[in-house]
Amino acid sequence: MKLFTATDRYIARLVAIPMASTLVIAAMLLVLDKMLRLFDFVAAQGGPVSVVWRMLANMLPEYLSLGIPIGLMLGILLGFRRLALSSELDVMRAVGMSPMQLLKVPYLFAFGLALLNLAIVGFVQPYARYAYEGLSYELRSGALGASIKVGEFTSLGKNMTLRIEESRDKGRDLYGIFVRAKGGPGGDKGQVLAVTAARGTFLATDDPDTIILRLTDGVLVHSSDKIVNPRILSFSSHDLPIDLPKIENFRGRGDADRELTLPELARVSVSPHTAPMLRNEVRANFHFRLVEVAMMFLLPLAALAFAIPPKRSTSALGVFLSIIFIVTYHKINQYAEGVGAAGKFDALLALWLPFLVFAALILWMYHVVAHRPGGQPIGALESLFAKVTKWLAKWLRFGRKRLHQIM
Repeated sequence: MKLFTATDRYIARLVAIPMASTLVIAAMLLVLDKMLRLFDFVAAQGGPVSVVWRMLANMLPEYLSLGIPIGLMLGILLGFRRLALSSELDVMRAVGMSPMQLLKVPYLFAFGLALLNLAIVGFVQPYARYAYEGLSYELRSGALGASIKVGEFTSLGKNMTLRIEESRDKGRDLYGIFVRAKGGPGGDKGQVLAVTAARGTFLATDDPDTIILRLTDGVLVHSSDKIVNPRILSFSSHDLPIDLPKIENFRGRGDADRELTLPELARVSVSPHTAPMLRNEVRANFHFRLVEVAMMFLLPLAALAFAIPPKRSTSALGVFLSIIFIVTYHKINQYAEGVGAAGKFDALLALWLPFLVFAALILWMYHVVAHRPGGQPIGALESLFAKVTKWLAKWLRFGRKRLHQIM
């Protein structure tokens, strides 16, 4: 006996293509939205552009954890919608294939993607989130280096300000340089150096905390509280040492509940040394991750219910409702996590009660489709949607007619 029949392979092809396409599109939309904000953030902090791609790579597991359920739902829905519109689904049911037989392949996809999503939210995402926060910290602290902005004053440490007119060769060659530095040897805080130079470049030194700004063809003005008249010096080459700001080490992983893996969350939640507020946050995040993954095992049933339009209809209302359904469930879980983390409600009940309500709704919808002849769980909404569509079409035709009369 073959494990997969020709029908199973056919359904697998119908489901896999839209599922993969939807997953990629959903992830790319989330990435593009975040990319614009990251570019603004990195530019404001003066960091290198390459860090944007590193930060996006660390955000990808979080986006996949959101995109996988959407891709699974829409992949199954669009595959079965195609079967329903071509009447192939009716033929399969007529020859004795039950809905659960038709859902065998979709459930294989669901189990595989649910395990993948559990690995992502339980183990990969916490480390990626910590790496993202580390890059963000390094940007704010200057550990990744600051880009010199052309035409703007840039602070190099607390006592030095730099402005350049032109930058070439990816910032290695600087032109039209002005530098103002406070302080000097011996702790002379009243000393001020003002330097202008035609060209300059940064050079590394043996000391990792110091770099050299080598200036060419310029003028140096030295003033101090100890001298009456400033000293003016013209030079062909002058090395100006720059002390890099000291950067503290980034905190250890685990200061935030989103950076803990599932086993770590479980250990912290039962530890007697955990503060009550932290315990609430950890328990809420633990159950939030579980209910998000658990819902994936019910998505094939929901997708089948949303996929089948009324007879002699090509309405896409089910596709629209499925997206609202899964987004609403996610938002309710986010709110329940916040309530549980604040200690206003027990995290277990706050997150699993909505899951049970949505599960009951999905099972009822599946029962109507699978066991009631001609059953349509969203039939009332389909009728209302058809009436609204006809009413809008009527008024659009009336509006166009009136517009032609006026013109």
